[in-house]
Amino acid sequence: MDPAGGCPHADNARLLAENAVAEVVLPGDVRGMAVLGHEALKEFLAHPDVAKDAEHFTALREGGIPDGWPLRTFATVRGMTTADADDHRRLRSLVSKAFSARRVEALRPRVEALTAELLDDLAAAAAAGDGIADLRTHFALPLPMRVICELLGVDEVHQDRLHHLSNRVVSTSIGPEEAVAANREMAEVLAAVTAGRAERPGDDLTSALIAAREEDGDRLDPQELIGTLILMVIAGHETTLNLITNAVRALCAHRDQLDLVRSGKADWPDVVEETLRWDSPVSYFPFRYPTRDLTLDGTRIPKGTPVLAGYSAAGRDLAAYGPDATLFRVTRQARNLSLGHGAHYCLGAPLARMEATIALDRLFTRFPALDLAVPEAELPRHASFVGNSVGRLPVRLTG
Repeated sequence: MDPAGGCPHADNARLLAENAVAEVVLPGDVRGMAVLGHEALKEFLAHPDVAKDAEHFTALREGGIPDGWPLRTFATVRGMTTADADDHRRLRSLVSKAFSARRVEALRPRVEALTAELLDDLAAAAAAGDGIADLRTHFALPLPMRVICELLGVDEVHQDRLHHLSNRVVSTSIGPEEAVAANREMAEVLAAVTAGRAERPGDDLTSALIAAREEDGDRLDPQELIGTLILMVIAGHETTLNLITNAVRALCAHRDQLDLVRSGKADWPDVVEETLRWDSPVSYFPFRYPTRDLTLDGTRIPKGTPVLAGYSAAGRDLAAYGPDATLFRVTRQARNLSLGHGAHYCLGAPLARMEATIALDRLFTRFPALDLAVPEAELPRHASFVGNSVGRLPVRLTG
């Protein structure tokens, strides 16, 4: 795996042409595997003999993974994404109320108000920049970041720092010392947040999690609380940030598909679903571990192997989506796996979909001639093979 990331689609196509499961070498010469095919990935994500708890990660358990390994946080952070069975159900039940359909719908007016405010900021940035502004910085990032932080009760003063640290935590290209420092600082920032919420509880998820811990000490220990917040901050904004960014890139490159939405032949939720499939915001997500030797699509995956979920590859699998799988078609109406499958399906999926739908609708309504200000090939890629997007998105708002 290239620690610097890059566009995954050419490599995905090459690997899928050979098999739905591939052997990979992770940073630090750690041997692993990746599940790439749609049906194979769907089976793997819901398989009863596949675990998330790092106690099943053989190399880690045997001392073969250093503390500064860039991907170590994905394996060892305490929270829903690294818990199984009863522990997973316990942690998920504590958080799920914040992402119920009713609670998400109640957030709609706030998301709409933030979107309008950020579009004003985007216009101001473009006016100050000869008509060009970075849409990722001024719009696609602050919208989900502010929503998830308000949901968690994180004060605005922490938000820029948490985004920077999130980028460091999910990066696959930084060194051991940087990785350790980023994880430590993120935990420290969120410990300060929890201390503040403990002193001044509010109508937010962090306060609710603290209350649950105090009412029943067995329900959430301090490490699980911080680990849950780390995961919520990262997953709560990075995925939606990439989703909005990738959708804008796709529509600018496929004006005919944008015209279908404007003519009423497709709608904005269709755009969101096709973007999730065609250019998944997450490329390869770490980790799952077979609890016994598995054979998947004819390939043996040894017990205890760290396995990546290849969402970007599965989205363009010809076997699942037909010979036009590599084409961006907003009328496709095909299911995708980009927000997970099975017990660990993304709790925030309804919120991410709502945010992206509102953002794209309002963006292209206000700026119908919006287009990329530089060729797609010149956009710098996200420095990770976990996240799948570009590092900035300069756009021109008017033709």
